[in-house]
Amino acid sequence: MEQMKKIYDRVVAQILEGDWLVTVGVNLFKIVTIIFLASILLKVVKLTIAKFFAVRQKAPIRLSERRETTLMRLLNNIATYSIYFITFMMVLDAVGVDIRAILAGAGIVGLAVGFGAQNLVRDIITGFFIILEDQFAVGDYVRIGTFEGHVEEIGLRTTKLKSFTGEVHILPNGTITQVTNFSLNNSVAVVDVSIAYEGDLERAEAVIREVLEEMPSKYEDIVSTPELLGVQNLGPSEVVMRITCETKPMRHWHIARALRKEIKLRLDECGIEIPFPRLVLYNREQQAERA
Repeated sequence: MEQMKKIYDRVVAQILEGDWLVTVGVNLFKIVTIIFLASILLKVVKLTIAKFFAVRQKAPIRLSERRETTLMRLLNNIATYSIYFITFMMVLDAVGVDIRAILAGAGIVGLAVGFGAQNLVRDIITGFFIILEDQFAVGDYVRIGTFEGHVEEIGLRTTKLKSFTGEVHILPNGTITQVTNFSLNNSVAVVDVSIAYEGDLERAEAVIREVLEEMPSKYEDIVSTPELLGVQNLGPSEVVMRITCETKPMRHWHIARALRKEIKLRLDECGIEIPFPRLVLYNREQQAERA
């Protein structure tokens, strides 16, 4: 009981002296100052990176736009993580924590954690190889495994894909083993047009070729004049003709829809019928009477 009273008296004496308030106040001031300066430094670094790539765009020799965007976001991520780590260590030092002991023990801890962080290391290394080999970049449309969409971000550890319907898929870089990139080369639009058996096939081909010759002047996404390959298939009630058109990357869906619309309107103007399913009925009794 006597011992507890002595401890109580000592704590009360320290509170009344007020030294602890000064120490806490100084430490809080240091922490706020460090965080404030770190936030300013981070903004300056990001602005410098953006200015650097803006100047690079005017250089005679430059990287592709998609690659520059990827590298800029990667450098921003590295700068953010680095400044956050340094700020955290400085805050610990400000409150009296011996960071040298922490850094000295980091080697042992890192060795222990390394066995459990193999996936993390693999993700980071794979991410660097993706960027160095230019397998894909921000803005590309890719298929990775069962996921497909535009690349939103390539980070140190993960890659983000955004699908057409808005979902964002976050994939660890270490799991990316096979990639299909639809944005590296020009795309090809494939359109099938059906003509009725009763229709004039030669005239239909001439009308379609007229439409195809006019397409490049109407749509800037078309790289070369669309080509009518000829009869692709003979269906139950129609003759199917195939058209191909080289377009800018990932614009083949848009051009395919435009081709179908333009061809349909022109065929209607020329009175050429597009077939529809038909069903022919035979009456056995009538056939027997005629026989």
